[in-house]
Amino acid sequence: MTLFLAMLLDAAMGEPKWLWSRFPHPAVVMGRAVGWADQRFNHGDQRRRNGIATMVGLACAALLLGWALSRFGPLVEIVIAAILLAQRSLVDHVKAVGTALRLSEGDGRMCVAMIVGRDTSDMDGPAITRAAIESAAENFSDGVIAPIFWYALLGLPGLLLYKITNTADSMIGYRTPRHQDFGWAAARFDDLLNLAPARLTALLIALTHGVFRHWPAIVTDARQHRSPNAGWPEAAMARALNVALSGPRSYDGERRDYPYVHPEGRIDPGPDDIDAATRALWRGWSVVLAGVLITTVLAAAF
Repeated sequence: MTLFLAMLLDAAMGEPKWLWSRFPHPAVVMGRAVGWADQRFNHGDQRRRNGIATMVGLACAALLLGWALSRFGPLVEIVIAAILLAQRSLVDHVKAVGTALRLSEGDGRMCVAMIVGRDTSDMDGPAITRAAIESAAENFSDGVIAPIFWYALLGLPGLLLYKITNTADSMIGYRTPRHQDFGWAAARFDDLLNLAPARLTALLIALTHGVFRHWPAIVTDARQHRSPNAGWPEAAMARALNVALSGPRSYDGERRDYPYVHPEGRIDPGPDDIDAATRALWRGWSVVLAGVLITTVLAAAF
């Protein structure tokens, strides 16, 4: 019942500005810890070794903290779990892109720049839309399904372990001269922890949108993606909405000619498709919520 109530609380409250303008969000605290480790240990000739040791230390600290916090009872656990889920905030951020894009492409570019890491200055309407939908699909896996999955398996320690790993990957898990070695462990561990959730997210989207018959094509597209996990929810969302996702884009001024996911889909999506993506997020979330409730009731009965 704890997970069920945490999901409801997250859906109702999201990320209240009045709270996080006064106190640091746990994700911010985690980011500070990763940043401190990056500054302190990312140097010398043994950067990969240092990165592995850092990731082990962060993981152990997360597990220990999760165990300690769980000793305070279910109310504390519900609140913390709700804070570390991201369904409401994800939907709000993605939906805001569609709202802004209806005003102008310039507004859409400014809004989508808040949720993606690629260059946005030259994006047209369809590119803005694709970026928003891709972010919706990938973050539904990273920010909603994966945290639920690891909480269901290992409780609060599992949730904190996943969140610190995901935070570390987002900060140091890049193949740049500075982080290629030091961030190697964070990136690989994040890949491992997202292995099952990413595929479950794709399956969830496919089943809730009647496109499971396209599963072989979803698998093919997912395996061609540059990420071992992000391609799965993206490929499923592309077919759920019948739009072509991914494709060419630019990072730090360098054009990357990535292939389209579901190239047979519409290549000119717009704000209505962003709205459809947010509805897909709620549909998938509702099925998971129902599954959590049914599992809880059956466990209590037997």
